[in-house]
Amino acid sequence: MFSASEIKALKGKRKIVALTAYDFLMAKLLDEEGVDIILVGDSLGMVVYGEKDTKGVSIDDMIRHTGAVMNGVSKALIVADLPYGCGFDEARLIRDELGISCVKVEGQPDLVKALCADSFDVMGHAGLKPQQATEFRVQKEFADESYAIEQAGAFSIVLECVPAEMAADVTSRLNIPTIGIGAGAGCDGQILVLPDMLGMNKGFKPKFLREYANLDSACRQAVKLYKEDVISGNFPSHNESY
Repeated sequence: MFSASEIKALKGKRKIVALTAYDFLMAKLLDEEGVDIILVGDSLGMVVYGEKDTKGVSIDDMIRHTGAVMNGVSKALIVADLPYGCGFDEARLIRDELGISCVKVEGQPDLVKALCADSFDVMGHAGLKPQQATEFRVQKEFADESYAIEQAGAFSIVLECVPAEMAADVTSRLNIPTIGIGAGAGCDGQILVLPDMLGMNKGFKPKFLREYANLDSACRQAVKLYKEDVISGNFPSHNESY
């Protein structure tokens, strides 16, 4: 399994591939396809639970979903998001319950420093911080916080929704890898929310999102065919019966 130090060492060597996952089957698929980092993101509040933002995700939710992801992964580095309102004690709870010590923290260099001092591997997060944002817009004041997060001991940092040129400049000044989402191609790696990337979230289409599949359409077609076969009596067939 990738370690945080191995991810950090990829800076300047090759791009880092990261995606979110929240369950066993998708985590297993991502791991088998060679994704470097699997983030169990608090975005699960929106794409799994249908909430309006990430703030309703609890530490119990995060532990449950991170555990499910762990069951499917043998190679990728698993990072657990620290939910809204959570801090040092909740990070320790993740470690105590699951045995992993890699967490992501939005902003809060002081918390990053305290966690690193307690042998956590911390992924930072600067730019647009969904747990704190009141509106979703491009952020230009993120450089100083990025440097502070590096100084606090983070092994990498997510840069979200920031100008590409500024992100590239910050990336060149940091000794830790940057993982971009809406931050341009100059970052050391990229991350997307998996259901968005797979074309499952048709109500969400920010500028930075590239859909690599249209699973909304594929799933609808599969359900339609299944419904037709059940109603017509075509399913199950003799070969599908005991």
